Amino acid sequence: MVSRPRIVIVGGGFAGYRAARTLGRLARGRAEIVLLNPTDYFLYLPLLPQVAAGILEARRVTVSLTGTLRDVRLVLGEAGRVDLDARTVHYTGPEGDSGALEYDRLVLAAGSVNKLLPIPGIAEHAHGFRGLPEALYLRDHVIRQVELAAGADDPAARAARCTFVVVGAGYTGTEVAAQGQLFTDALVRRRPVGDGTRPRWMLLDIAERVLPELDERLSRTADRVLRERGVDVRMGTSVKEATERGVLLTDGEFVDTRSLVWCVGVRPDPLAESLGLPMEKGRLLVEPTLRVPGRPEVFACGDAAAVPDPAKPGAYTPMTAQHAWRQGKLAGLNVAASLSGGELRPYAHRDMGFVVDLGGVQAAANPLGVPLSGAPAGLVTRGYHLAAMPGNRVRVAADWLLDAVLPRQGVQLGLVRSWSVPLDTASPELARMPGGPDRESAQQPGPDVLDADHPAPGPVKRTDEPDDRS
Repeated sequence: MVSRPRIVIVGGGFAGYRAARTLGRLARGRAEIVLLNPTDYFLYLPLLPQVAAGILEARRVTVSLTGTLRDVRLVLGEAGRVDLDARTVHYTGPEGDSGALEYDRLVLAAGSVNKLLPIPGIAEHAHGFRGLPEALYLRDHVIRQVELAAGADDPAARAARCTFVVVGAGYTGTEVAAQGQLFTDALVRRRPVGDGTRPRWMLLDIAERVLPELDERLSRTADRVLRERGVDVRMGTSVKEATERGVLLTDGEFVDTRSLVWCVGVRPDPLAESLGLPMEKGRLLVEPTLRVPGRPEVFACGDAAAVPDPAKPGAYTPMTAQHAWRQGKLAGLNVAASLSGGELRPYAHRDMGFVVDLGGVQAAANPLGVPLSGAPAGLVTRGYHLAAMPGNRVRVAADWLLDAVLPRQGVQLGLVRSWSVPLDTASPELARMPGGPDRESAQQPGPDVLDADHPAPGPVKRTDEPDDRS
């Protein structure tokens, strides 16, 4: 009896999930498909700011891997090392146990993690926004700061706790600031702070405009909505140093704050660089078919892969969910073709436009190149998200409806502490446990400006690996 070939997919994000779904449909039992992922869900990242703002319940943005992937075996674990010669992926399970998976075909879709910059205090005093634990932590933290401000007698302390600094005016940072201002305004309406102090959100970026990667009309729309809402938008400005009491800006101003949200972009998962293969700024160089040169059994897609952009000769596709989703499908098709002797297809794409949710009925969108703003853009944006999500559509729509007619619940759950979601982690999808395993070298964390009253109960492994995506 001839054993079935085994296809191992590392990562269950946009690229890995789509590759697994495509292969499950094509293989039909002729190959064993194994998905290695730290969690048992696919995370729909674009809606994460709405989780932090209390609009969506956390499970709404997660889709069960075992419940939606046909003929795919899920192995819970984090890939730590890939032996290309032995065709084996070594991983660490959720309870610290180790394991290995042999493969005939490998799809590397490890995704990305928070991008770090060598700025003093950032690793110790900022938090990223790449995983569900970080969104849940930020929601609790924002509520806590408003509640502490309401009970404070010192006007300066109230102002500091009601100041929230977001660094990075790309998709994530812009949406976090936009949703955050609405959320905190709603909180203080129900529990006023001192003498009428209004929460202040700051959005910083060294770029010349908000959403610098998008069309200027969308950028202008987002900038106008943010400023009208009261967000302090500072372009050409960033953080020079972060401390326990606030941040020093590059223009020399010191801002008293207890909240620093790091949204400057992402860097490829460190697993990609550990393979010792040709790289392009931390991403694996691949052929247009997504195959790794010199390793015909290995394919890579998503943020971990530098895929030649057919629309821009000499360039590579940007690290976006749209490209990862499309590349995941192509990876599945080409892996199946490589097993059957079929022809491999090169990556091609058509720009379908972009959507940015600015909270309430406000959004900026350009579907098929048509610029929209206001309520029409909001409808298109939410319609796009519902169509793009591989599950939970009815539940998401129900939460949106409830948010439109009912006040949000401003209650801390206390499930995620500051020390469990460090900025410099290779696994933002997992909340860190005291003394828990990590893929990188350990270092004891310093004091944390975002949650100083909840110190870590034991050694927590951290990393310091400055890197340079916005």
